[in-house]
Amino acid sequence: MENKYVLQIANELGVRDFQVLNTITLIKEGATVPFIARYRKEMTGSLDEVQIAAIRERYEKIIELEKRREAIISSVKEQEKLTPELEAQLLGAVTMSELEDLYLPYKPKRRTRAIIAREKGLEPLAKIIMTQNEADPFRRAKEFINKAKDVNDELEAMAGARDIIAEWINENQQSRQRIRTHFERSGQIISKPARGKELEGIKYEAYYDWAESLMKAPSHRLLAMFRGENEGFLKVSFEPDEEQARESLNKIFVKSSNDSSHQVEEAVKDAYKRLLQPSIETEYRQIAKEKADKEAIRVFAENLRQLLMLPPLGQKTVLAIDPGFRSGCKLVILDRQGRLLHNETIYPHPPQSEVKQSVAKIQNLVKAYKVEAIAIGNGTAGRETENLVRRIPFDTELIALMVNENGASVYSASAVAREEFPEFDITVRGAISIGRRLMDPLSELVKIDPKSIGVGQYQHDVNQPLLQKSLESVVESCVNKVGVELNTASKQLLTYVSGVGPVLAARIVEYRDKNGMFHSREQLKSVPRLGEKVFEQAAGFLRIRESENPLDASAVHPESYPIVMRMAKKAGCSVAELIQNEELRKQLNLEDFITAKVGMPTLTDIIAELSKPGRDPRQKFELFEFDQNVNSMDDLRPGMILEGLVTNITNFGAFVDIGVHQDGLIHVSQMAEKYVKDPNTVVKLNQKVKVKVLEVDKDRKRIQLTLKNVD
Repeated sequence: MENKYVLQIANELGVRDFQVLNTITLIKEGATVPFIARYRKEMTGSLDEVQIAAIRERYEKIIELEKRREAIISSVKEQEKLTPELEAQLLGAVTMSELEDLYLPYKPKRRTRAIIAREKGLEPLAKIIMTQNEADPFRRAKEFINKAKDVNDELEAMAGARDIIAEWINENQQSRQRIRTHFERSGQIISKPARGKELEGIKYEAYYDWAESLMKAPSHRLLAMFRGENEGFLKVSFEPDEEQARESLNKIFVKSSNDSSHQVEEAVKDAYKRLLQPSIETEYRQIAKEKADKEAIRVFAENLRQLLMLPPLGQKTVLAIDPGFRSGCKLVILDRQGRLLHNETIYPHPPQSEVKQSVAKIQNLVKAYKVEAIAIGNGTAGRETENLVRRIPFDTELIALMVNENGASVYSASAVAREEFPEFDITVRGAISIGRRLMDPLSELVKIDPKSIGVGQYQHDVNQPLLQKSLESVVESCVNKVGVELNTASKQLLTYVSGVGPVLAARIVEYRDKNGMFHSREQLKSVPRLGEKVFEQAAGFLRIRESENPLDASAVHPESYPIVMRMAKKAGCSVAELIQNEELRKQLNLEDFITAKVGMPTLTDIIAELSKPGRDPRQKFELFEFDQNVNSMDDLRPGMILEGLVTNITNFGAFVDIGVHQDGLIHVSQMAEKYVKDPNTVVKLNQKVKVKVLEVDKDRKRIQLTLKNVD
């Protein structure tokens, strides 16, 4: 990679050039972001995942720029117009817009007005006018009258010449950059109702007469306006101050005050309205959309990260309930590994109202299977089912709590669910998903398309490939941060392990099914097509609790096992004893173990891991209960103070489940007494919060909440 790009990326991201160079080298070799961040700290200077991902993104942009540069140079060469000066300019361009501006005069075009004027022989006249030395351009225009070429008088000749001049102005680098500057300084996004759609598009009424700074407009408003435009209800435009923009062009091109100059000024006006403004508007529309997409995707990705990292209940025998009224409540029993043991349906709610039979059935199942926890889906009939369960007397202590079932129905109808449980219908699969996501949210949620989990903002309006890539990176990051138990992990979970992917994940599961449990990380190499490179990338993130080597259950990479063995030898003990005895670890001088490849960052990580081998980095599980006296919107009154769980975070606020089947909104203005720019700095997903009810609109199913004055 060219040194100039290394320095460019380093300066942009505020890191050192060796960090950029080594990171890109590792990426080109196929290393994943989690692997680089965790196991190659010496090479990267301990860059974190966010910094590594940013370097990767900039590197990919540069690759895209270089491919475009190569294509442009090739195109100009084919036209036999590539001069040494132009080639130097093309090679020196550092942005895509600079490159495209240089290429614009040589870009193949449809038949423009300027091309037609040239065909009529009017380019010499355009050059005469452009010099602005001719006091009477109309006299000169008469020389170009040619009825055979459809130039019937001097006015037509002059109009054709202006078309050529307008194209020159449009293709001039300086003029294009000048208009870009005006878009950045004074550009506004303007939204109006589409003609005749005022009543039909009433939900976009707030944007019927809207104008604000293009560069300051928040992403959620931009995306709302784009959605309204796509649906045909709004007309959205991007405009700078036209008078200022045209005047800045006149300063470039109008050099005198004679009639030729007046013609150039007319050409400037035409070039701006017909060519420059629409072209740069398209460019800035794309920039605004990309910026809004990026911000919406960032919010979605952060929500997803928080959701995937929710505390797991852990290995418990669970009774999971997918509630319903007419169709009944589906019950499933899951063992401590999440395997289905039993399923059936009860009908405790209207119209059947078989309360006694349902209570007896739940009691019998809890006793027969020694149930330790009850998971209740928070959808239709969720609160009613929760209230029923809480009234049941059990012979043993157990916990019962609501589980967010967003995406459970998507999972239950998916190919993944059919593959896991081909003999059961979607209701059973949905209940299984509810129970499993209580036991381990990460392991279960990776089976669901992230866009269906319900924590996004305009997720269907943003760039879908970019969204998918970002969300997959988040899932990969979370899976590898937590680590994966090799002998129990699903194919879907293994897919996200560093270096593995769907094909090898399937092979690992097939090998496990055929040969039984893995007894060591080294045994992974026996999986067909799992070579040394994949082993290097994946092994440190896979755990084997039953292995004879205690390091196989930790995040210590196999490549570092010899170091740990040297540490144990130095301490005069076994590896197991070194893990168990903090005093022995404290006696070690880490500088004794530094090598050419292994420095203090890796050694520090090893010692930290030996003190808590394989410990789950997620927070401790906490119970939560809704107010038992508030079950629907009918029970809400302004001024009520309730506890709830944050279910979604957007740029304009956060949504909170207060147990009434309709999430309430804490607008960003109601989050604190001071100005809040980013709601994520105030609340986190699934956080327990105390809120006050401000307003209840049952007709529109809207609940306004506040965090202010709730104590």
